[in-house]
Amino acid sequence: MTWIKTVRIDEDNRVKSAMEAQRKVYPVEYATPVHPVNDGQMSGIVASHTLLPDVLFHAFSTFGALMSPDLPLKRHQHEMIATMVSVTNRCHY
Repeated sequence: MTWIKTVRIDEDNRVKSAMEAQRKVYPVEYATPVHPVNDGQMSGIVASHTLLPDVLFHAFSTFGALMSPDLPLKRHQHEMIATMVSVTNRCHY
């Protein structure tokens, strides 16, 4: 849950379009959340970008491009890198 104002995906077509477009570039194993959050709504980190749908699209599309199966790293290597970055930054995500 975020502590800032957010926009639900069903309240703004720009947010809906940005979410749908950025999900298209995710590898299939990353496209579906492991578990539903916020009654099926987007996670807090994504929701925090809903006031700026263009930023939401570009930020999360970048992640999708970095996780591309066309790149030489495998998913377990991506996960290890993400884990080490989070530990280094003392981030719980």
